[in-house]
Amino acid sequence: MPSDRSIFGRDVPAAVWRPSPELRAEARLGRFLATLGSADLETIQARAVDDPAWFWEAAAADLGLDWQRPPTQVLDASGGPEWTRWWRGGAFNHAVASIDGRAANDPDAAALTWEGEDGAVRRLTNAELRAEVVTASRMFAAAGVRAGDRVGIFLPMLVETVVATLALGRLGAIYTPIFSGYGAPAVATRLQDCEASVLVTADGFLRRGRAVEMKAVADAAVELAPTVRRVIVVRRLGSAATRTPWRAGRDRSWDEAMDAARAAILDEGDEPAPPETDPETPYMLIYTSGTTGRPKGAVHVHGGFPIKAAQDLAHTFDLRAGDALFWFTDLGWMMGPWAISGSLLLDARLVIYEGAPDYPEPDRLWAIVERHGVTHLGLSPTVVRSLIPHGPDPIRSHHLRSLRVLGSTGEPWDPESYRWFFEQVGRRRCPIMNISGGTDIIGCFLAPLPVLPLRTTSLQSVALGMDVDVFDESGRPLRDGVGYLVCKQPAPSMTRSLWNNDVVYMETYWSKFPGVWNHGDWALHDKAGHWYLFGRADDTLKIAGRRVGPGEIEAALIEHPAVSEAAAIGVPDELKGTELVCFVVLHTAIEESAALRAELTQHVVDALGKVYKPKSLHFVDDLPKTRSAKILRRLIQLRFLGRAELGDLSSVSNPSAIEEIARAR
Repeated sequence: MPSDRSIFGRDVPAAVWRPSPELRAEARLGRFLATLGSADLETIQARAVDDPAWFWEAAAADLGLDWQRPPTQVLDASGGPEWTRWWRGGAFNHAVASIDGRAANDPDAAALTWEGEDGAVRRLTNAELRAEVVTASRMFAAAGVRAGDRVGIFLPMLVETVVATLALGRLGAIYTPIFSGYGAPAVATRLQDCEASVLVTADGFLRRGRAVEMKAVADAAVELAPTVRRVIVVRRLGSAATRTPWRAGRDRSWDEAMDAARAAILDEGDEPAPPETDPETPYMLIYTSGTTGRPKGAVHVHGGFPIKAAQDLAHTFDLRAGDALFWFTDLGWMMGPWAISGSLLLDARLVIYEGAPDYPEPDRLWAIVERHGVTHLGLSPTVVRSLIPHGPDPIRSHHLRSLRVLGSTGEPWDPESYRWFFEQVGRRRCPIMNISGGTDIIGCFLAPLPVLPLRTTSLQSVALGMDVDVFDESGRPLRDGVGYLVCKQPAPSMTRSLWNNDVVYMETYWSKFPGVWNHGDWALHDKAGHWYLFGRADDTLKIAGRRVGPGEIEAALIEHPAVSEAAAIGVPDELKGTELVCFVVLHTAIEESAALRAELTQHVVDALGKVYKPKSLHFVDDLPKTRSAKILRRLIQLRFLGRAELGDLSSVSNPSAIEEIARAR
């Protein structure tokens, strides 16, 4: 393709997608820039870095947020950047802002669409969603939940899941999202840490046509979490459940509790107005995976992450009123809360799905897009790779004309899978907004801007308004080299601390580079201005005195057409200090062989140099991952080295893969 000069003034000779002049003018970002008086993004970004209060005041105005009381001061960093407080003097409740205005302005417009794996569909209008949330708030209050109380939500993606998160926020309580596939120890750890008083769960859900019963898992977790005094159960399976265990006096049906709340509201007459909420009031504790130690609870507030989620979706994804966002996720992954808050604050429709991406047929996701008019579809690279073997025919059997934007996050892309997503799903007309944030930021540090060209696998840009950089070991900015991803200015969605653990919060994010947020990821900012990620910095390998991120090794392996997934670890070596060991998952129908092993080994050498020649390369059927599809390199390393103590394994989505690593020794 010919070279293209972007708004930033940089050449993009290998752009896979370019915005049309019409899109640049019509996009929410284009209109936002016009209100700021400049179409030059470099100028806007520079001013945002110099004056973050100016930028976030303008961004909040552009989003049209429903303040209960407008703030008098955007940010207060008098306690240092680590303890910045936002929207001083204002009042903002993210749940009220998400539903009350849209219900008043357009009560019959669609707000939420749910599809179950069995084909069941539920749709709620703005007015219906608000009514459910108000009733659920009354239900939780009747269960003894008060402002500041913690409530665990251990549910699949259901209508009730969305309603519960908003109802607790409206009430001023704090919810903890818990991945629906966790075992009892992982659920219990989170309930114990936040001292939850109530747990919301379900009798179960459907996965590949099978009833997955959750209540027994919830009961086992509650036995280990003595602060939980009430369990509210959504009967998703109903008669499909075998026999749901029940404890009288503690357990209550969601439907019965909601009916009682409706009756109470009718008896009381006028609905009381929700109390004003300080924007710094916590509303969610979301926990890290716990794969490198005990899970840590990131504290998120009403005036933080929801506002950043809306800004991400508006300025990066160009999500507009009436659009439909479907991000294939679970509530326990940060993208679940992100999709709920961001879409509803922007008057868009949220689409959620309960089941597997390729059941009962491999066209399931594409059928959902067509059936529900999805405009914005988000899939992780792992999900895309799992769908590639089915070929393009399942996609071509559906009209995907409604799609306008694709999204992804969670892990680095390989070029082959990226191109498949772009060409087969997006028909080469939908940009892939490849974003990067984290449980502790729940907003984008890096994110493409829809008015700029995109290059394959690139994250393209710093997210609008963010002051992000790459530092070397001594804290100096680094170009064209892999270094630490940092943020030099506070942002509204940064965690306010870790639950009951300010010391670990300071050590984790602020100690390596004082006054600068260290995100813990390896990143590259190349000379052309593009951004790439290479995995966690704490996974760094130092081979023959040279540092390398395992993501670079893995990216080289995945470029080979035989390789589906890869993991690289370091093992002790007397000569080099560390030797490289690689694990490879091959594409379906590719046979393992000594010749292929040698070819892949040489492929790494050709890509990165002789010093990085793997000591050994092993074929495996699967790699251990978290529930959000992140490869657990540290666990792979411990198991390969034969270490007995592996830590908490409750967050591992596929424990059988651990033993496969052991057999590779």
